[in-house]
Amino acid sequence: MKFPIYLDYHATTPVDPEVLKAMMPYFTEVFGNAASRNHEYGWTAEAAIENARAQVASLIGAVDKEIIFTSGATESDNLALVGVAEMYREKGNHIITSPIEHKAILDACQFLESKGFEITYLPVDSYGRVSPEDVRAAITPKTILVSVMFANNEIGTLNPIEAIGKVCKEKGVLFHTDAVQAIGKIPVDVQKMGIDLLSLSAHKIYGPKGIGALYIRRKNPRVRLSPMIHGGGHERGMRSGTLNVPGIIGLGKAMEISGRTMVEESARLNRLREKLWDGIRAKLDEVYLNGHPTERLPNNLNVSFAYVEGESLMMGMKELAVSSGSACTSSSLEPSYVLKKIGVGEDLAHTSIRFGLGRFTTDEEIDYAIEKVVSTVTKLRELSPLYEMAKEGVDLKNVQWTANH
Repeated sequence: MKFPIYLDYHATTPVDPEVLKAMMPYFTEVFGNAASRNHEYGWTAEAAIENARAQVASLIGAVDKEIIFTSGATESDNLALVGVAEMYREKGNHIITSPIEHKAILDACQFLESKGFEITYLPVDSYGRVSPEDVRAAITPKTILVSVMFANNEIGTLNPIEAIGKVCKEKGVLFHTDAVQAIGKIPVDVQKMGIDLLSLSAHKIYGPKGIGALYIRRKNPRVRLSPMIHGGGHERGMRSGTLNVPGIIGLGKAMEISGRTMVEESARLNRLREKLWDGIRAKLDEVYLNGHPTERLPNNLNVSFAYVEGESLMMGMKELAVSSGSACTSSSLEPSYVLKKIGVGEDLAHTSIRFGLGRFTTDEEIDYAIEKVVSTVTKLRELSPLYEMAKEGVDLKNVQWTANH
C-alpha cells in the first residue's frame, strides 16, 4: 500500500495510464494547431479534436456539434450562467438555483446579482435534494434559466434531474446542470433528462486538469450564449482561444473509458463504500451519514463523528488523504455551507469527513481506513469530557456552562 492512502477522488483523480498514453503524441509529434487549415499538422490535430468531441458527446447522449471545450467546469459553469444571462436579458432577468451548488455557480450568481439579475435560491431537504415542485413554483414569466447540480460534491446526493428537466421543458425555461461529479459514475442522458446545458471536467474522471466541456443544446430549443472570451471565433464563436489539443484528447479518452467501465466500476465502488460505512458503524456509535442513503454517488461517503473535532480527526489520520468540506473552500475553518444548508448542527458539521473512493482504491486500503478511523475516533473520544458525559446520560443541550472568573 502507498501512503497516504488517497480517498479524495471528488477533489481530483490521477490520470489513467491509458489516457496519458493517448495524450503523449500530441505534445511532440502531432503538435499542430487545430485551427491551422493549410497543412497536415493542423488537419491531423483537428481530426483528433473532432474524434474527442464525439467521445464526449457519446457518453451524455449529445451530438458532436453541441460540445464546446473549455478550461474546466468552472469556466463551463460561468459560460452557461453568464452567457445565458447576457443573451436572454431582453426576455427576463430571473435565474433559479440551489444554495448548495459548487462555488463556481454560487459566485457566478452573485456576480449576476450585482448586474441586476434576480436569483432565487431554492431550499433543499435534509438530504440536499431540490424538489421539482419547488422549481415549478419558483418559475415566473421572467425566469430564463434553472441551474441545479446533478450530484453534490460534498455529500454525494443525486438530484431528481429528469423530473426538474421536465418542469423546465413544460415552462419553456432553459435548464443547466453542473454534472462534474456525476459524469462517468452514473448514466447521464441530456435528451432523456431534458438538459439544455451541462458542465463537465476531465480531472474528475481520470483525465488531465485544466480541460472541460460545456454541452449546449442545438435544437428544441436551440440555446444561444454570449461568449465571455473574445478573439478568433474558435468553438463556433462561443469560446475563442487556441485549443488545448493534448488536454482535449485526454478528456475524450477519459470519457470513452468511463463509458466502457462505468457499470462495473460503479458497482465495485458502491461495494467498497458500503464496506467502509459498515466497518465504521460496527465499531463506533454516534456516527451520522450526511446526504441521501440511496440516491447518492456510488463512491461518496460523508460522515459526521460526534464528540470529536474535525481538524483533530484529520491530524490523527495523516495516513489517509481525505477531506473535510470541499477542496475549493477547505482553507477556511468555517463548517461546510452544504452541511449547514441541509440542517446539520454546527458541532456535527465541524466533525464531518468526506471519503471519496475511486478507480484505484483497493479492498486492502478500505480495511486499513476502517481501522485507522475507528482507532483515531476512539482515542479522541477518550480525551473528550463531552463524550463521557453523553455516555452517562447527561443532556448536553441543557447543561449550563459557567466561566471561572
